[in-house]
Amino acid sequence: MAALQTPSPFAGTARRFAPRLRYLLLPTTMSLSSSVISSRSCDGDGEQPLLPHSSLEIAGARRGLLAGFDSLRRPYRAFPVFASNRHVETIFAAFTRSLPTVAFRRECLRTPDDGAVALDWVSGDDRALPGDAPVLILLPGLTGGSQDTYVRHMLLRARSKGWRVVVFNSRGCANSPVTTAKFYSASFTGDLRQVADHVLSRYPQSNIYAAGWSLGANILVRYLGEETDKCSLSGAVSMCNPFNLVIADEDFHKGFNNIYDRALANSLRVIFKKNFIKF
Repeated sequence: MAALQTPSPFAGTARRFAPRLRYLLLPTTMSLSSSVISSRSCDGDGEQPLLPHSSLEIAGARRGLLAGFDSLRRPYRAFPVFASNRHVETIFAAFTRSLPTVAFRRECLRTPDDGAVALDWVSGDDRALPGDAPVLILLPGLTGGSQDTYVRHMLLRARSKGWRVVVFNSRGCANSPVTTAKFYSASFTGDLRQVADHVLSRYPQSNIYAAGWSLGANILVRYLGEETDKCSLSGAVSMCNPFNLVIADEDFHKGFNNIYDRALANSLRVIFKKNFIKF
């Protein structure tokens, strides 16, 4: 299926602010639960020569990029109307959201410690999209992967705007092979670093972006902070990020949240049981 050529609003904003200019902005503390992070930099003598990709610093997103998104200034409207309670809305989406059919082409990467991660590319995009099409790396939440409904809907939305999309399935997730006695965690960014560099090496003429949910967002933002100006990404989006993991973990053991805690724990057990012999 040929991708539509209509550019996304984010693509237009990113092309103005991030891709090929460098402008060092003062870091700011971002308290938003969903944050857009992007930047440009230059030195005191004027603009530097055009670079193939932007460096990325944590920038004043509220005043810069976020101001360009009209949808973020609108009041939130729960869907559906009767699901204004956060728990009802979460459960409603889990049981009623459709699962789009997507044909994937899987690529497995071997990590330096002999581990493995799986990248799921949309089958046929190599022929359907130009070589310089923007690339979006999706990082699902804990135990999530390319089989999840929210991941596929985001994938299709980006793809309809002409973006090349790849889902980063962490070790053991979405049947990604587990080859060592090591899973993944919020403090471990090595796999994402390798994936970002690998994607950039495959599409050196493209701007590379990433979007993560929950634990995937936490890993993504940690990676951005570690990489600073060496980052391979031109922009990133963090959604539903448990920035303070200690507080988030404590909250999981309160009231109705125990249901989510048990569901996530069961999903981890499934992965562990499949690979028990490795441990």
